Amino acid sequence: MSRATLSGIGALVLWAFLALLARGAAGLPPLQVTAMAFLTAGLLAIAWLALRGQLAALRQPPIAWLHGVGGLFGYHALYFAALAWAPPVEASLINYLWPLLIVLLSAPILGLRLGPRRLAGVALGFLGCALVVGPGASFPPGALPGFLCAAAAAITWAVYSVTARRLSAVPTEAVAGFCLAAGALAALTHLAFETTVIPDARQWASALILGLGPVGAAFFLWDLGMKRGDPRLLGTLAYATPVASTLLLLLAGEGALTGRIAAAAALVVGGGWLAASARDAKLG
Repeated sequence: MSRATLSGIGALVLWAFLALLARGAAGLPPLQVTAMAFLTAGLLAIAWLALRGQLAALRQPPIAWLHGVGGLFGYHALYFAALAWAPPVEASLINYLWPLLIVLLSAPILGLRLGPRRLAGVALGFLGCALVVGPGASFPPGALPGFLCAAAAAITWAVYSVTARRLSAVPTEAVAGFCLAAGALAALTHLAFETTVIPDARQWASALILGLGPVGAAFFLWDLGMKRGDPRLLGTLAYATPVASTLLLLLAGEGALTGRIAAAAALVVGGGWLAASARDAKLG
């Protein structure tokens, strides 16, 4: 396993805390949370680049800025809206269809071979997610918009992640500029469409930690993993993230542990192990 792939796994660990921290900011409008987190991440990252004399990394073609800012802003605005408008455990699990989509899109977009073992692992992971949000599950009225946002977030992040390999010439340091621009875009749309809420101490802390970790350092690790590592392996191992995220939500009192959730966790972990054990020719 390459160091780049390990970097991508580090991002997955940080993202396990994304839903919990987003719930910590509950009560703030989704675009306001997006702006607070990205402005924190962007300002700190730009300062880090300045100290290292790497600000030249921000000089990238328009397509790189469109891809980076659009992917980061679009995904998180949709995800935070999903958590605000639907039950967090179910919305988070729908969002985590993006690992399945990454693995599947790696074939038509990148021309990478999937193979039967990896496809079987993907199928198990998908069944684990479907067990929680599929037939037989009960949802409160009015949750549909949140679930739709969660599904749209999954599609957005999968496309962003897989197409990142087409932009492998863009240095990972450029993500600092993308984060700052995403924060500015979120702030503008927030002012246009939402009413600002003054955060309390808990909401401030949650938004700042989001900017440091899941909406900060994780992007640099993920960018490196998707551009230099194995997107099929990362996409499948990402099935462990909804399990960890769900457990953290449950420990925080955001839901109840049921037999369906436990069975889903077993399927997700089993699918991830099966796909991770597949062997392929080395990626170029």
